[in-house]
Amino acid sequence: MRFAIRVKPGAKRDAVGGDFNGALVVAVKAPAVEGKANEAVRKVLARALGVRARDLLVVQGERGRDKLIELADPPPGAERVLDALRRA
Repeated sequence: MRFAIRVKPGAKRDAVGGDFNGALVVAVKAPAVEGKANEAVRKVLARALGVRARDLLVVQGERGRDKLIELADPPPGAERVLDALRRA
């Protein structure tokens, strides 16, 4: 399963929710330096989706704010959770 996200690095707190042109918004406290924000994004998304961080892979956009994420083995209901997070 693949889905688009929009990252807000350097935020006041880690949060997942909202929509930016069809992409899920993910805010992380980590700065966009040396992959720190990407690692934080994986951890925050994993917590929100109820999966392990290692199951999430950034397949496109490693160095940008717009990323394509792949979830290797999505749990049942993952699509519903993503839709709910986009509407949050």
